Amino acid sequence: MERNNETLTTDFILLGLWPEFHHLVMLICLVLLVYFLAVVGNGVLILLILLDSRLHSPMYFLLSQLSFIDFALISTTVPKMATNFFSGQRTISQVGCGAQIFISLTLGIAECFLLTFMSYDRYIAICNPLRYSGIVSHTTCTQMIIVSWGGGAVTSLAHTAYAMHFPICHPRVIPHFLCEVMALLKLTCEDISAYVKSVVVSSFLVVLVPLSLILASYTLIFLAVLHMNSLEGKNKALATCSSHLCVVTLYFGPAILVYMRPGSSTTPKLNQSLFIFNAILTPMLNPLIYSLRNKDVVAALKNTVISRCPSRKMKNHWDSCS
Repeated sequence: MERNNETLTTDFILLGLWPEFHHLVMLICLVLLVYFLAVVGNGVLILLILLDSRLHSPMYFLLSQLSFIDFALISTTVPKMATNFFSGQRTISQVGCGAQIFISLTLGIAECFLLTFMSYDRYIAICNPLRYSGIVSHTTCTQMIIVSWGGGAVTSLAHTAYAMHFPICHPRVIPHFLCEVMALLKLTCEDISAYVKSVVVSSFLVVLVPLSLILASYTLIFLAVLHMNSLEGKNKALATCSSHLCVVTLYFGPAILVYMRPGSSTTPKLNQSLFIFNAILTPMLNPLIYSLRNKDVVAALKNTVISRCPSRKMKNHWDSCS
């Protein structure tokens, strides 16, 4: 009994995806299918970039980091959500809640920075191609990754520590499928208006500033593309940039609506829908966008599949013998 009382006072209850929905089993199965596709898609993309020497360039190195972030982001929410649903226990410990907040925020902010660096990479490649190898070196890419992860971790740590220190005076029920800062803060009875303002300020720094830099980069890129004489060069540049812009739109759109929309804290159901899009659907869509619209990735996939096909290896063996 003593242990049960302790659990009741320290654990949180995650209500999950739309608890009033009548076909929750079908919904969870659909989410698991999305999770499977995201894991396979991002995993295949990472392996292709590692195995195929033609993809050993700064652009694809950054893309492999984006795939890893997407893989980790969806893995912080879906397994716990599915486990809670099928076990019938929707609890998450206070430590687990804090860890989920920290990891999801770190990954989300790191993705903001990484997408900004990827746009800078495209800007240098298209607008200053002769200086590309000197500016975007392996060392520069490593620094980009360190800044992305470090900036995400530091900002996330500050938000997590501040949000978790508030005393909880309401029932420890979170109307969400994951521990999220603003949903958690609704359980405290203290005045959090100052903290909400700090969230808006930090959102401006980690969302609007990177987005502004991305838009500035692509404005310069499109101006450079307009002055290109080669139609093939224009098409290749636009194909690469359009893939990245699709990913930017999918990621930054919901993030702005959740954290920077006036009165967003009063619309929990809409926020949950936006989080589903950002934390579950986008990690599945990103590898599809980059692979289907990228000839180098498609060629690498075909080459990897063919080189590992037993019948192809046998044919090459008999050709060499003859």
